[in-house]
Amino acid sequence: MATTAQTARFLQLHLLTFYPPANLNRDDTGRPKSAVIGGEARLRVSSQALKRAWRTSDVFAKKLDGHRGERTQRLGAVLEAHLLSKGTSAEEARAIAREIAGAFGKVKSEKDDNPTYTEQLAFVSPEERAAAIEFSEARAAKTKDAPDKKALVLALLRKTDTAADIAMFGRMLADAPEFNREAAVAVSHAFTTHRVVIEDDYYTAVDDLKRPSEDAGAGFVGEAGFGSGVFYLYICVDRDLLRRNLDGNAALTGTAIEALVEAAAQVGPSGKRASYASLARTSFILAEKGDAAPRTLAAAFVRPIGAERGVNDYLAASVRELRTTREKFERAYGAEGVRTLEMNCVDPSEGGTATLADLVRFAREP
Repeated sequence: MATTAQTARFLQLHLLTFYPPANLNRDDTGRPKSAVIGGEARLRVSSQALKRAWRTSDVFAKKLDGHRGERTQRLGAVLEAHLLSKGTSAEEARAIAREIAGAFGKVKSEKDDNPTYTEQLAFVSPEERAAAIEFSEARAAKTKDAPDKKALVLALLRKTDTAADIAMFGRMLADAPEFNREAAVAVSHAFTTHRVVIEDDYYTAVDDLKRPSEDAGAGFVGEAGFGSGVFYLYICVDRDLLRRNLDGNAALTGTAIEALVEAAAQVGPSGKRASYASLARTSFILAEKGDAAPRTLAAAFVRPIGAERGVNDYLAASVRELRTTREKFERAYGAEGVRTLEMNCVDPSEGGTATLADLVRFAREP
């Protein structure tokens, strides 16, 4: 595969993270998400939950300040409030807000409780938000006539911009598909490297004001599922596509990659965090960089890590299986010019003495 400006096209990250008992990512019944892999039940964290956690993290906020989009139904409400603050009449402000919001998706009915909202969430870049506000002011000042839908879309939407999170994770606009953005970063669902049984936590809450003379029962009784394990996560970054999505801005592309690596290593989903203190950092990261066709190393865990294999340290065993699987792929397909770097908090004596800062530099450099 061709490279751009002598830069390795693909960056691949393989992460192993241990979480103690937690409920990181819930299904519709409130239980931890799961998947059957290799015929065995595993805990799972969806890629959507992971990307949401990274996009809203302090890491992204600091590194990508001014370069993050907003995923929202409420752009019309923002425009309406802005016009009202400028003295536009309520009727006109709402009409203009609904008109402009329509460029980003179908607007709710005028009879809806939120008539300026769009039916779907839309990823809006800072440039598009600014253009929408400017256009709304011009419409209110009567310096622009009401455009048709196509003209409005062309005036407001962008095919490239400086929204790093949109460039990384993509977007879909059903009503304006020509402005869809192909995601430059592919993120797997994280899953445990071993079988897991989801357990139930029976808990109670006591009414502090209940008198001793009353019954001794709890004020509330409930159940919540939880589980624990070593999670494998795979991320693939098409650095060429990321740069194109960011209109060729090499510096911003590098900063976006830095933010992604740092967030993936340090930030996880916040589901029931206060109940479980599930604040974990990644224990092992293998980074690969090159032009060869990317591939996950999830095959390392088709057969679950387990005690029947003589294992009593699932984290260390997961590191060994990940390395072994990579070596097998390399023997079969060749090295293909791929460079690697490891950060190993499990047993640095076995290699992988890089720091997170080393990994960030490796990921950003050509």
